[in-house]
Amino acid sequence: MYNVTINGKSIQVAEGATILDAARQAGISIPTLCFLEHRAPLGACRVCVVEVEGARTLQAACATPVTDNMVVNTNSRRARQSRRTVIDLLLSEHEGNCQYCDRSVDCELKEIAHDLTIEAPEFEGERIPTVLDTSTAALVRDSGKCIKCRRCVTVCNEVQQIGALFPQYRGYDTVVGPAFAMDLDSVACVQCGQCAAVCPVGAISEVGHIEGVWRALDDPEKHVVVQTAPAVRAALGECFGYEPGTLVTGKMVSALREIGFHAVFDTNFTADLTIIEEGTELLMRLKTALTGKAEGYHGPSALPQFTSCSPGWIQFAEYFYPEMLPNLSTCKSPQQMFGALAKTYYAEQAGVDPEKMVVVSVMPCTAKKFEAGRDEMNASGYRDVDYVLTTRELGRMIASAGIDFRSLPDDEMDAPMGLSSGAADIFANSGGVMEAALRTAWELVTGRELPTENLHVEPVAGLVGIKEASLVVTDPLPDWSFLDGVELKVAVAHGLGNTAHLIKEIKSGRREYHFVEIMTCPGGCIGGGGQPRMTTDEIRQKRIAAIYREDEGKDLRKSHLNPQITEIYERYLKAPLGERSHHLLHTKYAARPVT
Repeated sequence: MYNVTINGKSIQVAEGATILDAARQAGISIPTLCFLEHRAPLGACRVCVVEVEGARTLQAACATPVTDNMVVNTNSRRARQSRRTVIDLLLSEHEGNCQYCDRSVDCELKEIAHDLTIEAPEFEGERIPTVLDTSTAALVRDSGKCIKCRRCVTVCNEVQQIGALFPQYRGYDTVVGPAFAMDLDSVACVQCGQCAAVCPVGAISEVGHIEGVWRALDDPEKHVVVQTAPAVRAALGECFGYEPGTLVTGKMVSALREIGFHAVFDTNFTADLTIIEEGTELLMRLKTALTGKAEGYHGPSALPQFTSCSPGWIQFAEYFYPEMLPNLSTCKSPQQMFGALAKTYYAEQAGVDPEKMVVVSVMPCTAKKFEAGRDEMNASGYRDVDYVLTTRELGRMIASAGIDFRSLPDDEMDAPMGLSSGAADIFANSGGVMEAALRTAWELVTGRELPTENLHVEPVAGLVGIKEASLVVTDPLPDWSFLDGVELKVAVAHGLGNTAHLIKEIKSGRREYHFVEIMTCPGGCIGGGGQPRMTTDEIRQKRIAAIYREDEGKDLRKSHLNPQITEIYERYLKAPLGERSHHLLHTKYAARPVT
């Protein structure tokens, strides 16, 4: 431990810590624009400079390790003036359009400028012409707002390991974007939105669907329904000043009703349905592998089976691992299952013409916008999902409608697609889909409850990048006797960099699994690219804990026991993997060329 004095406050910090680490430990705020948690510091923005006793020049707090008996002043006149100059220079070439920018209320550049009492421009000069990239279904890039902090480059290359974004050219002419300053649709971008989640300004944001939703709601000929993903309920409150991890499920439902949706449903309903379909598919693959055939099953048999809920992961596999596509579950994501059933099953139940129905999703994910527009997502005979709002967009809609969110009563979802289990809630967390599947698959195979404490599978929970677990099947029911003594091996990865490493291990034969869960974003959907900014590990942990509380607070915690799931099979789908289920709830994917 080192003794360090910061602004006259003496603290002890661990060897290897930076000045920024020490300041945060001491409760002292130092502004940053390029720093990202758990990533090697760039020291590129120079906003975090501080004065260190004995040093000739100012030091970047994010990149300077502490030494024993170091004395630091983060708020000296010299440090403050340097920060002002840096921010002034950034503002001089920043095409902010603050009056209209969707980041005007949470812009880090604007906040730092305000804190530094910058009230008038110090410098004026030439600005690089703005290029607006609207080439993808999920993301918009505005080069005029880019401050070249390179956070997007770091998250795309180091966390997700996609490599869609790089600094192009040099000096004043530097542009951050795809190779040769091309548009995003020219490279293998999976549209996960992690770049938008870490951008401190409005240079990268989601494609807006708000106006399209308002138009649909204002059209008296349209019947507009909405579904909400499980991760949204643990993060939406942050848009209205709640502590991260505050569950606002009931208030969210009330707000959606006040906005004017004709019915408010839960994506959790089709998360439960996903477990039934995906779990049955896994058991059929296992039966095929272990006995040679599965009666009546004509689907893929490759193992391990990978989950298919996360559209960024699907694109990642299509671009970089097309040889693994037979291993992907054929199940659509819960969002797309819901859309297909809303325009068929629900339309029949409600007596609504599906041609006049508009299905809106509220998702923590920007890639869901791309997924909704995929060519194959029209099993209902119409576009299954019409609009996708991120959590951030829903927060803006609620505010623009003049709704006092904090004073709303708690309301409940509508029938017939509003009831769900706690297993569906935990889809929001990394490891949650795996745990939900094991709760059901184990009970169907053995007739007994999953032999873990409180139904949780601890080894697959949390923020470790790659997680493993195994269960030995004992005394299965007669139909599943072929599984007796089999050690069911599972793995979970979140973040595409971790996913690439896990696939490498599987392909090399160093790791063998039966079932693998992949989530595109760090922490799973709770850390999605459409969630309120800025998402740190501390915030991820709070959202994860909230989702587990939601699960544990329900009497119904297993997907196969959801009575509305039983009803939809009896009245409409007939059987898992059956003819109608196959048509509406399953799909297939194809390789995408990497240009």
